[in-house]
Amino acid sequence: MLDISLYFIFLLGLSSYYIGKNRAKKNINLITETGGLESHYGLYLVIWTALPALIFYITWSIISNYLIKEATLDSIPSDLLPENLSMQKLFLDSIIVVAKGGNSLSKVPEISVAFYQNFAFYSTLGKSISTISISLISFFIFYRKIDSTVRAKNFLERIILVFLFISSIIAIMTTVGIILSLVVETSKFFQDVTIFEYFFGLLWSPQMALREGQVAAEGSFGAVPVFAGTFLITLIAMALAGPVGLFSAIYLSEYASKNTRKIIKPTIEVLAGVPTVVYGFFAALVVGPFIRRTSESFGLAASSESALAAGLVMGIMIIPFISSLSDDVINSVPQSLREASFGVGATKSETIKKVIIPAALPGIVAAFMLAISRAIGETMIVVMAAGLSAKLTANPLDSVTTVTVQIVTLLVGDHEFDSTKTMAAFALGMTLFAITLMLNIYALRVVKKYREKYD
Repeated sequence: MLDISLYFIFLLGLSSYYIGKNRAKKNINLITETGGLESHYGLYLVIWTALPALIFYITWSIISNYLIKEATLDSIPSDLLPENLSMQKLFLDSIIVVAKGGNSLSKVPEISVAFYQNFAFYSTLGKSISTISISLISFFIFYRKIDSTVRAKNFLERIILVFLFISSIIAIMTTVGIILSLVVETSKFFQDVTIFEYFFGLLWSPQMALREGQVAAEGSFGAVPVFAGTFLITLIAMALAGPVGLFSAIYLSEYASKNTRKIIKPTIEVLAGVPTVVYGFFAALVVGPFIRRTSESFGLAASSESALAAGLVMGIMIIPFISSLSDDVINSVPQSLREASFGVGATKSETIKKVIIPAALPGIVAAFMLAISRAIGETMIVVMAAGLSAKLTANPLDSVTTVTVQIVTLLVGDHEFDSTKTMAAFALGMTLFAITLMLNIYALRVVKKYREKYD
């Protein structure tokens, strides 16, 4: 439940907008001298009323939450406190659950529950009083400052720039954090498994011993079969989705009438909204058995779970990505280029091949890269249609697996997080990240090389 101070900040902030707006409206010279609007001063007062209080509220919540947990942990009698750190956290969570009115399977000391409740109550009370006080003080201070010396318009522009800068920093730091987490955990994996075995090994069997001396539990971590399966399914999917998506985009943008376009484009885009589990069922129950029966009629051995089944259904799924994005890019090509091409005697097909496609090439490449990334990251269709076995094969009628499926498989189950088996998931993720990055760099070089500038 939200704290009452947040409701107060919301109501005061909403009121301060109209109060600041009315104060600017009453001052006749304020708008003419500063070049701003009445709404600018309303927003100016809203920001100074709500922002300092919200920053204080969030800071207090983070710090007090940590302090309350540490103090509650110290209040637990030593004879009841587990020695293991993870068990201490679980015990503390049980105390918090009971303190909030819930039930716990384990018995917790009443003194610690009461301590937590009292500490949390006074912390919440102090936070609410302080937050409301800061909000009111800020409101009165900056309400009185609204005069001709305040450039509310410039202030709002600076606030927007700061917000945009912080958003950029958050995006960058998130990316850096993801990369660092992958690098740290991957380095732990390579302490147990050699780089040569991982990148050149032909057997992927990440086992973990459940008991001492268990046979065949040392595990094999050759990632070649896993990535081979990933690329095989992606290749099949793109072989279907690439031509179909691009040709449909060309037809919709250059040949189809408006009425035909209104029917076909939404129909294609419906495919993008179908849940992947539905595609998985379709691949497992319809496409897979159909491929197996058809192959057997030609005397070919085929598995019910095959790379071909997963690739074809995945290709159907990503057709809208290529078609819709390519259509938008082709439509953005200036009409003057088409008219100039027709003016020098080029046919419609020649105009498309020689003018429109080169002009739209950067966007088309981006659409294909998005589709490839979507295919590489798909999990559900592969699980249901291609299987879980890591095989080094180029036969599309055989069952294979992909990197994302193996990552999910490795992270599910009752085993220690710092085991080699679990760390293998991070190694796969790091390798997949590096491969995707190289593909994007190569795509950028292709776009840069073949981009043509049109004035």
